[in-house]
Amino acid sequence: MHLCITGFLPDSSEDSSLKYEFDVAPEFEQSVMDILGWKSLEAEADGELPLTREQAGQIADVVEASLPDNLNLFIGVVA
Repeated sequence: MHLCITGFLPDSSEDSSLKYEFDVAPEFEQSVMDILGWKSLEAEADGELPLTREQAGQIADVVEASLPDNLNLFIGVVA
């Protein structure tokens, strides 16, 4: 299991297809879970949750990557 960040166009768009996908590297998973207040991947393996702009910014700093700011971002646990 690992963390995956996905991005979709804002709700007002008719296009609901996936526009962004980022797999969080294992070495960053614990730091990302700390930002989200998660205890374990197993406990949070229940779909995708929306990220706030603040959370997305903190996660981008941790994973040393830029995340798109023009999309609605979600995070979830995938097998």
